[in-house]
Amino acid sequence: MDRKGDSIMPAKNKKIAALKRILREMNGVVLAFSGGLDSTFLLKIAKDTLGKDKVIAVTAKSETFPGREYGAAKALASELDVNFMTITTKELEDGRFIKNPVDRCYYCKKELFTRLRGIAKRKKFNFVMDGYNHDDRNDLRYGHRAAKELSVRSPLAEVKIGKKEIRSFSKVMGLPTWNKPSFACLASRFPYHSDITRDKLKVIDKAEDYLYRRGFRQVRVRMHDDVARIEVRGPDAGRILKIKGEVSGRLKALGFLYVTLDLDGYRTGSMNEGMVKGIDKTGTLK
Repeated sequence: MDRKGDSIMPAKNKKIAALKRILREMNGVVLAFSGGLDSTFLLKIAKDTLGKDKVIAVTAKSETFPGREYGAAKALASELDVNFMTITTKELEDGRFIKNPVDRCYYCKKELFTRLRGIAKRKKFNFVMDGYNHDDRNDLRYGHRAAKELSVRSPLAEVKIGKKEIRSFSKVMGLPTWNKPSFACLASRFPYHSDITRDKLKVIDKAEDYLYRRGFRQVRVRMHDDVARIEVRGPDAGRILKIKGEVSGRLKALGFLYVTLDLDGYRTGSMNEGMVKGIDKTGTLK
């Protein structure tokens, strides 16, 4: 990575200075590390600020987290030379999660953060933190309610650093995630109240993995019973149509009866578009 970039712009930025000040006050942290843009950036800043011995990156493996993403997270932790741990979470043993309610993410994150708090206690670290950033407050983030209940810190949000700034800082710092597409766990591919099962998750994982291997960088395959609804960025819609026979055949071989292309393209949280108003962004009834 670009060590030169690491010492230039971020060090002179007021928000970065505030972020480092918060991290120094925390003095020892366990980070929920997905290997995505936000948590990788925060991990790098934390390690540079506190030193290797006071930072632990923890990645959770489960059926909802694709193997390719876990492999990428592990490789990044090695590249950044940080202390790395893997835990296995068991969302599919929680009946509340399986039923896929609107606040599904709350149950998943509560288990994760509870486990991370246990690690922090054993290691005698003061805090658990996540990569929740300032822009995330504009999205439905039910897991953030669990974070607040368990006193998990979100330093990026605390200093009001948003997604565009994180990409810009990451690029200057030479982080390979600076242009990585956003990712959400595979459970987000199902309509609310549609049961989440291991078999369904495997189908979605295989469908998206196929499209990634065909060169599509930002992909969602939403499962509506026997219908696959594919979301890609606007320019990629034409590419999908050029190989529509192949795509349809591959996804039908996985068990779908119908394969569709969403004309509105990729957007985060498309399953939230039919949400009933009256629930705030932490999943609490107003």
